[in-house]
Amino acid sequence: MPIPPERPEGAGKRLRLLSFNAQVGIHFSRPHHYLTHSWKHLLPFDGRMTNLDRVARFISSFDVVGLQEMDAGSLRSSYVDLTAYLSERAGFPHAYTRVNRDLGTFAKHAMGLLTRTEPDRVEMHRLPGPIPGRGAIEARFGLENGESLVLVLVHLALGRRARRSQLDYIAERIAHEPHAIVMGDFNCHPESRELKQLVARTGLLDPMPCAATYPSWDPQRVFDHILLTPDLSVSDMRVYDVQLSDHLPVGIEIELPGAGRIIEAGRQTPSLARTDA
Repeated sequence: MPIPPERPEGAGKRLRLLSFNAQVGIHFSRPHHYLTHSWKHLLPFDGRMTNLDRVARFISSFDVVGLQEMDAGSLRSSYVDLTAYLSERAGFPHAYTRVNRDLGTFAKHAMGLLTRTEPDRVEMHRLPGPIPGRGAIEARFGLENGESLVLVLVHLALGRRARRSQLDYIAERIAHEPHAIVMGDFNCHPESRELKQLVARTGLLDPMPCAATYPSWDPQRVFDHILLTPDLSVSDMRVYDVQLSDHLPVGIEIELPGAGRIIEAGRQTPSLARTDA
């Protein structure tokens, strides 16, 4: 399994991000596994945590990790919040879980965000759509220069009409943000009408518009994206060929704008404190 390079010396100035649809810790490597392994979406099995331990080792060198298709603690996950599990195993001090569809004992469909620096604010959003159960996590990080970096993690619907309304909602949230990132499983290609509309409204760029991520054993479809505002320069970007799910993870390293560095929530430099006084 390819291991990401170690985080650079200037990790405060640079940020390594990863988006990964982890499929509730299930590893698929053949099309027929959707049939023969489908029971693993409903019931616990011994290999789930073993596979998630591999995921934890892989993600441990990133600064921010967005996870889709998680479980917040139900029968199938042995009542373990899988985002919290990965946070502990991979050494992330801050973890945020959003339950998108709560089926009680049987499943708690969720997404998760792992960060090394505590955001100033985290908001959970219910995305619009005819069928409830899609959500987003919005995290706002303070920069040393007094500005903010806004990150939105999404897992969009399968239907085009629902995706369009969900991306309209996201566009409203970030339309006036100078430093923004939207990442996740979009369930659509960069050339789709709804994604083009998001780009037109926000100015977001996709540095990897043709990087296929699905299915993991024979990538043909570009479903997983990391979009960012033009001020965030990219120093590395790739799709990682790791067989841990039915999706491949997509990662990017960016340089923060100007002299900005991410700071811990509630911690200000003396100059910023004087400005606020």
